[in-house]
Amino acid sequence: MKAKNSAPVNVHDAKTNFSRLLDRAAAGETVVIAKAGRPVAQLMPLEHAQGTAPARLGFLVGQIAVPDDFDRMGESEIAETFQ
Repeated sequence: MKAKNSAPVNVHDAKTNFSRLLDRAAAGETVVIAKAGRPVAQLMPLEHAQGTAPARLGFLVGQIAVPDDFDRMGESEIAETFQ
């Protein structure tokens, strides 16, 4: 789905109609919010937002090993510090 652009919305209107603007963004529209006529923010569908790559779970499987005593590593040194 290609994002549609619309005329800028001023901050007051954005606050008043935030739910409607969210609906427009969910429908694929990019809404520009302006303060004193100057664009300052964009409200856009999440799939179009930059830097929102899905989490890559398990991408290091087989490349690293966690020792069985991981939760006890340094135990004696830590105990000595607090005695």
